[in-house]
Amino acid sequence: MSRQLFTVIFGFLIAFMASAQENLPFKIEQITRFDEPWSMAFLPDGRMLVTEKKGRLLIVSQQGEKWLVGGVPDVDYGGQGGLGDVALHPDFASNKLVYLSYAEAGVGGVRGAAVARGTLVEEGRRALLKNLEVIWRQYPKVVGYGHYGHRLVFDDNKHLWISSGDRQKFTPSQDMQSSMGKILRLYDDGSVPNDNPFVNYRQENAFVDDEGVYPQIWSLGHRNPLGMAFDLTGKLWVIEMGPAGGDELNLIKRAANYGYPVVSNGKHYDGRPIPDHSTRPEFAAPAISWTPVISPADLIVYRGNLFADWRGDALAAGLTAQGIVRIRFDGEKATEAARYNMGSRIRKVTEGPDGALWVLEDERAQSEGRLLKLTPGNR
Repeated sequence: MSRQLFTVIFGFLIAFMASAQENLPFKIEQITRFDEPWSMAFLPDGRMLVTEKKGRLLIVSQQGEKWLVGGVPDVDYGGQGGLGDVALHPDFASNKLVYLSYAEAGVGGVRGAAVARGTLVEEGRRALLKNLEVIWRQYPKVVGYGHYGHRLVFDDNKHLWISSGDRQKFTPSQDMQSSMGKILRLYDDGSVPNDNPFVNYRQENAFVDDEGVYPQIWSLGHRNPLGMAFDLTGKLWVIEMGPAGGDELNLIKRAANYGYPVVSNGKHYDGRPIPDHSTRPEFAAPAISWTPVISPADLIVYRGNLFADWRGDALAAGLTAQGIVRIRFDGEKATEAARYNMGSRIRKVTEGPDGALWVLEDERAQSEGRLLKLTPGNR
C-alpha cells in the first residue's frame, strides 16, 4: 500500500470515528487521568475509590482531586496482573470494610489472584486500610500473567461473589479441585456458605459428593470472566472474554457448566477449532456470543433514572470494541441493544449516586487512562 493511499484511508477512519462520536446520546466530561486504572467504586459521600494496576488505591473527588490510600497489599504487577477490583461491604456505612482483588506472587515464580479486606480509616486528607486480611486465594498458583478474572460483587444477602479466570491454562476450568475458571460464592469473611452446591450436595442442582471438590465453586467452565452484575430481578450475569472469537454473556445458574475449554463459539489463537456450544447441549450456552469480539472488561446493570430508557439494561465496557455495549434483558434472554463508540479502550463503567455514568479508559493504544463523566444529551 502506498503512503498516499494509507494517509487517505487513515484520514477516512479518523473522520468516521469522529462522526460516530458526535452522535453519542450523552455528553462527555473529562475529570482526570490515572496511571493504568482498573476499577472504581463510589463511597457514600459521592467520592470514589479508584485502583491502578501498579498497586495504588486512591480516593477521588468528583472534581478530580486525589488522595492516596495506604495499607494496600503488595501486588505482582505484570501482564494482566496487578491491583484489580474494589468493592465496598454492603454495610460499609457502619463497618468501613473495603475489598480489593489483586495478583499475588508465590514461591518459585508462580502467582494467582487474591482478595483482601481492610477497614478504611480517614484523618483529614490521610487515608489508610487497617487490619488488612486475605480472605481468598486462587488455587493453585501457576506461572503466567494472564486471565486472573477477580471481579467482585455482593448480592442482597451479603454473599461475596468472585470471578476466577482460567489463567490461560485451559483445563483447570473443568477441574473441580481448582478454583480457576470458576464463579465462586463466599460469605463476606471468606468462609463457605453451607448452601453452596457442593457443601449441601443433596440439594437439586448440586455437584457430585467428592471430597476433592473445591467447596467455593458455584459454576464452572469459564475462561476469563471480567464482569459480573445482578439484574433488577436478582439474576447474576457474567461477561467473559472468549479465545479468538466467542466472547460470552452468561446467565449464571447453580452448579452449571459453561463448557470451556471443551466448547466455545471461538477458536484457539493458533487457528485450531473448538467445537461450538451447539455440539454439546449438556453445557450451558451463552445468552449472547460475539464474533468479532468486543473484549469485555466489565459489566454493570443500570439502576438509575438519569438515563431513563436504560434502566434495567446492562452496560459492558469494551476494550477491542473501544466503547460501551448496551444489553437488554428479557427474562433469561439477552440481546445487544446499542453500541456507543468512545474512541478508546474502556476498562470500567460505574453508575454514580445521581445516575450519571463514570467511565475509566484503559491506558493503552489510543486510550489515555482518563476518568470520564457521562450525562444525557448530545455531545
